[in-house]
Amino acid sequence: MTLEELYALIGPDMKAVDAVIRDRLYSDVVLVRQVAEYIINSGGKRMRPALVLLVAGALEYQDKHHHDLAAVVEFIHTATLLHDDVVDESALRRGRGTANAMFGNAASVLVGDFLYSRAFQMMVSVNDMRVMQVLSDATNVIAEGEVLQLMNCHDADVDEARYMQVIHYKTAKLFEAAAQLGAILGKANAELESSMAAYGMHLGTAFQLIDDVLDYSGQEADTGKHLGDDLAEGKPTLPLIYVMQHGTPEQAACVRHAIEQGGRDDFPAVLDAIRQSGALDHARARAQQEAQLARDAISQLGDSNYKKALLQLTFFAVERNH
Repeated sequence: MTLEELYALIGPDMKAVDAVIRDRLYSDVVLVRQVAEYIINSGGKRMRPALVLLVAGALEYQDKHHHDLAAVVEFIHTATLLHDDVVDESALRRGRGTANAMFGNAASVLVGDFLYSRAFQMMVSVNDMRVMQVLSDATNVIAEGEVLQLMNCHDADVDEARYMQVIHYKTAKLFEAAAQLGAILGKANAELESSMAAYGMHLGTAFQLIDDVLDYSGQEADTGKHLGDDLAEGKPTLPLIYVMQHGTPEQAACVRHAIEQGGRDDFPAVLDAIRQSGALDHARARAQQEAQLARDAISQLGDSNYKKALLQLTFFAVERNH
């Protein structure tokens, strides 16, 4: 199932979210508009805003605040992308030049700040302290995750537990917040709200693990980024950690050298080690486990087309090629 088919149920809502995004992107400062529109319109999957809408729909929410909060979540995500690409010195995302490649690092960082602050203006307008608590906590944890990832770069001793912590902080936290926001709007009880948050966290973890797999197995035309980017930046992702723990001594030494040195010189040898050791199968299996935990988390939701879409998202997250 494609994302387009998955999103058919929330098509009108997604259009309303896009309208909010366009409206709230406006700034009198031309460069702010140019950079923000460039990154927002660059073909993202919009999974985080979709989570707000789908969970709210599953709980029969009828008002309009879910459109604003879905846009807030997308703004926070976009701000992290702008800052991420500067930190990682990335040149390509979603098949296009990154904003920092097009407009420069300074503009990317500052427009990321604009999007963060605009997101906080919008969440205040919803006038719900629980909403502000969830989003402010999530934004803070994401920032901690970015710093954790920075600390792990070029560190070949990072183990699976430390790496999973980075995923939970940096990626899964915003998925968790998006699903939790839908539950708060839908007036879910504490237990159901917690379950929806768990769904988002496990879905986001599965999604990131597959991103890590695609960095060593995808087609650049599909993924929209250069293969081996993680290795070039010295990031010890799960496939690399697996090789160091379960590969031959020669394979482990090759991966260790690549992480510590960075760059792309070792990429062919590392790719061979990853494929021969079964590292990609291990990472996919971990992603499948997370997807199943996500499905388990929403078992108490009443049956509806929204619940079916939430279940389908867990399959898309692990079966996609981009």
